[in-house]
Amino acid sequence: MPKRTDIKKIMLIGSGPIIISQACEFDYSGTQACKALREEGYEVVLINSNPATIMTDPEMADRTYVEPITPEAVEKIIAKEHPDALLPTLGGQTGLNTAVAVAENGVLGKYNVEMIGASLDVIHKAEDREKFRAAMEKIGLRVPKSGFARNIDEVLDIASEIGFPIIVRPSFTLGGTGGGVAYNREELMQIVKAGLEASMITEVMLEESVLGWKEYELEVMRDKADNVVIICSIENFDAMGVHTGESITVAPAQTLTDREYQTMRDAAISIMREIGVETGGSNVQFAVHPQTGEMIVVEMNPRVSRSSALASKATGFPIAKIAAKLAVGYTLDEIPNDITRETMASFEPTIDYCVVKIPRWTFEKFPETEDFLTTSMKSVGETMSIGRTFKEALQKAIRSLEIGRFGFGQKLPREVMHRRALIKAKLIRPNSLRLFYTAEALREGISVEEVYQMTKIDPWFLHQIADVLAAEEELKKSAPSAELLRAAKRMGFSDRSLGMFWNKTEKEIRDWRAREEIFPVYKLVDTCAAEFEAYTPYYYSTYEQENETRPSEKKKVAIIGGGPNRIGQGIEFDYCCVHASFALSEEGVESIMINSNPETVSTDYDTSDKLFFEPVTLEDVLHIIRTEKPDGVIVQFGGQTPLNLARGLEAAGVPIIGTTPDAIDRAENRDRFQEIVHKLNLNQPDNDTAMDAEKALAAAARIGYPVLVRPSYVLGGRSMEIVYDAPTLKNFMSKALEVSPGHPILIDKFLEDAIEVDVDALSDGTATVVAGIMEHIEEAGIHSGDSACILPPVTIPGGIITLIEEQTKMLASELGVVGLMNIQYAIKDGNLYVLEVNPRASRTVPFVSKAIGVPLAKLATKVMLGKTLSELNFTGRIIPKHVSVKEAVFPFNRFPEVDILLGPEMKSTGEVMGIDYSFGLAFAKSQMAAGFKVPTSGSVFISVHDYHKDKIADIARSFRKMGFKIIATKGTAKYLNDRGIEAETVLKVSEGRPHIVDHIKNGEIQMVINTSVGRKSSRDAYHIRHGALTYNILYTTTIAGARALCEAVKELKKEEWQVCPLQEYYKK
Repeated sequence: MPKRTDIKKIMLIGSGPIIISQACEFDYSGTQACKALREEGYEVVLINSNPATIMTDPEMADRTYVEPITPEAVEKIIAKEHPDALLPTLGGQTGLNTAVAVAENGVLGKYNVEMIGASLDVIHKAEDREKFRAAMEKIGLRVPKSGFARNIDEVLDIASEIGFPIIVRPSFTLGGTGGGVAYNREELMQIVKAGLEASMITEVMLEESVLGWKEYELEVMRDKADNVVIICSIENFDAMGVHTGESITVAPAQTLTDREYQTMRDAAISIMREIGVETGGSNVQFAVHPQTGEMIVVEMNPRVSRSSALASKATGFPIAKIAAKLAVGYTLDEIPNDITRETMASFEPTIDYCVVKIPRWTFEKFPETEDFLTTSMKSVGETMSIGRTFKEALQKAIRSLEIGRFGFGQKLPREVMHRRALIKAKLIRPNSLRLFYTAEALREGISVEEVYQMTKIDPWFLHQIADVLAAEEELKKSAPSAELLRAAKRMGFSDRSLGMFWNKTEKEIRDWRAREEIFPVYKLVDTCAAEFEAYTPYYYSTYEQENETRPSEKKKVAIIGGGPNRIGQGIEFDYCCVHASFALSEEGVESIMINSNPETVSTDYDTSDKLFFEPVTLEDVLHIIRTEKPDGVIVQFGGQTPLNLARGLEAAGVPIIGTTPDAIDRAENRDRFQEIVHKLNLNQPDNDTAMDAEKALAAAARIGYPVLVRPSYVLGGRSMEIVYDAPTLKNFMSKALEVSPGHPILIDKFLEDAIEVDVDALSDGTATVVAGIMEHIEEAGIHSGDSACILPPVTIPGGIITLIEEQTKMLASELGVVGLMNIQYAIKDGNLYVLEVNPRASRTVPFVSKAIGVPLAKLATKVMLGKTLSELNFTGRIIPKHVSVKEAVFPFNRFPEVDILLGPEMKSTGEVMGIDYSFGLAFAKSQMAAGFKVPTSGSVFISVHDYHKDKIADIARSFRKMGFKIIATKGTAKYLNDRGIEAETVLKVSEGRPHIVDHIKNGEIQMVINTSVGRKSSRDAYHIRHGALTYNILYTTTIAGARALCEAVKELKKEEWQVCPLQEYYKK
């Protein structure tokens, strides 16, 4: 059937900020849907609160609302826009839950809006465990036994029916908070007690455990004519018990027999029909018993899922795009396949290669939490690799992770006894390095069977790893030869690894390969195993004969992407790379994208003219450049990843365009940067560098405590700390020298109570324009990626603003910046200090671009191609009439035992944006977008360090005036009451009951203000903050944050907040 003509305007709900378990895969699917619907002539209205996404670019939809994704905001937009339909299946769980809420509270009915893509019944049937079980039983499929309990008696009844081990999942909590696996009654009691407390409705679900079973996923699409296609089968390397987002996954499935696969395929199709999904993509998860082959259905998502991005990138079949077209009435046999242009979307993709995805974790950011993987997701990103065999793909994926590994290998203790014990412990409890410990176990001579018993990783995979290790041994023992070299490359070994085996440098291996003419060829990802010609050049490398690349004669530029997402290097850098691609095509230059991240828009096959899905390492990038011979390469947009390659690329004669690697080094290298500061006569906090603890202690004594200490050449403030005394500094130095060996440790005077400012500027080599000046809400000492910030600045005097502009222009000119640059300043006692300069794209670029309505990364690309700023019509700072607030979003609920205090090391996974005409409302919207309710009445709990007491009085007085009740701990309450501010006293956790956390649990507190000084806070403060986190109560750990919240509440009490699209803000 052709598309529907009775609907004209469609509203899409995005997925909001990047959080663990819901990352930029949904920006990728949302962007595809926007493009697909507008291609069909529909008007698209979009809501999404995340400024770092491509989908919130004003060109992507007709009306772009950067507003909190709450039922309230959606209702306001519907009332204003009157869309005909709402498409909720492309915004992850957030989009789905919000759509269900507006459907159930009658908003869709009131405004006559139809839900397309999935009906309310379908969503409930798939999401509600009881309904899903009944549906599966009806079609003769088994699901794990389970039951719901609200008290201990019910728990014991259900447990006796199911039998141990039992998986406990509290209802209505995010990300498995408060859940776990119980192996006996005592553990069950412990977990259930925590689970019932954590659940909003004091309910837990107990489920039969299928731990150790093999896990599979099928990506399925069905249309209303009952055409069903399986896009891709995915097998988990880790067995059940590890969340699929945490597992290494392989496509296509490797260990199913044909019969088993057909059974699973039939089951998936029956499920789609029974649940009633008829307009889009779904993801169905199965578990298979490794010995008996019994199959059960784990769950299904009636929407485009996290794995859909992986399946799309693995096959070249654009699931989200097709899902959007099915939602508006097309059937699969009417939609042409973009890649072949001959086949229709009703043909199932066939692939003649193997794809491996490995998640990327950042446990080093949360040292208080155990590195342990379970049913709740903890990874912050992922990387994917394509090879002709599993071995090749796995080895490429390992080096794509960017954790300093180029092959297998894990440091182990010397003693055999300790070694064996450590290996066993690491194999039995899944953790982020288990792949590497598995290899060590096999090296130690532990049999495949024993490793299988400990890990439940299918023996087929273990044999593959054993083959790679046997090849390693052979290479180490044999004399290097061209024949061995060729065989090793075919198995996916990196030059770095071969160099280690043969005692040569990476460059020596590379030169030797060049002499022997051992180079990779590039194969196409074409959905049809080369049966038809492919029109979208999307490549992976392998060591075979036939090369499928078709280098053109056009002018071309390669963009090096950022690799897997991690804390400190997220989607913002991918955003810049995508913009570079758009700018190149606007300028008539061919764009070549090099990246290894399957979640992002940059690795979509139609973003660039050519896509190379390859590890972002020097070896792999040089191969692509040798094949394509681009006229220029952009390294300044992908964060630290491409910058780390810049020197190696330059040495190999690669033409880097824009700011030179030497200029970047002048800004990053402490001594060279100091020369610039002195030459230009700027202020810098007193500082020093040290290579050992002794020198560090002497430097700190000279500078005076507190000092800010950090390793050099790391991203996201890794291992950065504020140190108040010598013993803490000693302790810090021993750790820091491990993080960044061979690089000096930087020591700065810490400017207490200074205001930090972030500046983004654009320079064409002669003229420089300051694009945005952002004032941080949190004081200096909190990483800029974690601090909320405001544009335009609210409290900075005009004289300082002028000075900031002047100094930014001086620095740009001195460094010879061509493109983007970011500078961090601090203002203290009326003086301006330069903290750091980054002559590259920074993580604030998307936010500033959205705030001022100018695509900075696009302009920067054009400048790097030789355009001037005046030619581009960008000649002065734009000061918008509206206020934009960026707020960070944190993953603390995923990491038990972690304190939520902010510091100089970055911990946020994503960000949201609040826009309005007053600071108070913009800040309030940013808090709502981050998932909090901003109260306009109730109780505010205050407990602040003595150091902050004088500053809290005015804030407390304002809250009292607005009618809030103030509750405080003894010291704070006495201080406030002495100053005529009425405050009730409450007990700390260590002082008896009922204490403050009891009050939080009973819903008696609406806001928490709790500050500490220094890195270590008391156990009491930890309990308070953890209580606020578990019950999702608005909290702040800084005085500046408290002041901003006070302002937000004041504005919300004054007037009803409104919604407005970006397109309108830019007109005003």
